This record gives sequence, structure tokens and C-alpha cells, in this order.
Amino acid sequence: LARSSPVVLMTCSDFSGFVMDNHLNRHTYGFIQSRLVPFYLHLGSACAFFNLTIYAVYHPSDLLDDREAFQIFIFFVSVTVAAVNAQWFGQMTSEIMADMHLVEQSCGLGQDIGLSSRLWLYRLLSSLCNLCCIGCNFYSLCYMAENLTTL
Repeated sequence: LARSSPVVLMTCSDFSGFVMDNHLNRHTYGFIQSRLVPFYLHLGSACAFFNLTIYAVYHPSDLLDDREAFQIFIFFVSVTVAAVNAQWFGQMTSEIMADMHLVEQSCGLGQDIGLSSRLWLYRLLSSLCNLCCIGCNFYSLCYMAENLTTL
């Protein structure tokens, strides 16, 4: 169950983002996202680290076969990418969104303030990190399913 928690978290967050994007104005949506994204990303990092820790504790390094070693590597990649996303890409996205919100609100401007291209870049990088984590978790869930003895 702990291994699937980042996937569930990302799916719920993506769904809620879709709902908010379709029902809130851009300023409100951006403001909410700038406050919630850091928590979401740090929680995803914590879940990825928790998954790696649990797996490593129950699979001693001297007894690992090649598939188990690769599984540890996949968890490590997931932790690393999630941490980079939370500490850098997500933080920059949130800061740019908050800056855009404040500038647009105070000046009554739209997307012509010069931050949109930077925001797009960091959102893209953050989305790629999320996709990488989803891929790592998918592989981990498949590995776990292959190794279940009974359901």
C-alpha cells in the first residue's frame, strides 16, 4: 500500500487541478496552486523515501539478486527525482505563480508580464519529474504484483 501512495497522491492532485482549472478564474487557481504544490511535492518525496526505506530494510544488500537490485535503483531514482522536483522545479513554479498573481492583480495585467515563459518551463520540468516518478512507481507495482504468492 505504501508503494502505491505516490501514484494515488499524484492522480488525486492532477484530478483536483483539472477541476479547479475548469471552475476557478486563473488568478484564484494560480494562487491556490502556488500554496498547495510545495506540500504535494514534499509529501511525494516523503512517500518515495518511505518506499525505498521499507524495501531496503526487507531486502539486505548481500542477498539481492539482479531484479531486486534494480528495484532498489528504481526507488532511488524516484526519491532523487521527487526531491529535485520538490526542492527546485516545484519551488520555482510556485514562486513564479505567486509573483504572477501579485503583479497581475496589482496592475490588472494578463499574461504579458514576462513570467509566463519561465512558468511554462518549470511546469514542464516538474511534470517530467512527476512522469518519471509515476513510471518508477508503475515498475515497482508491477514487480510487487509479479512476486505476490497469494492475493
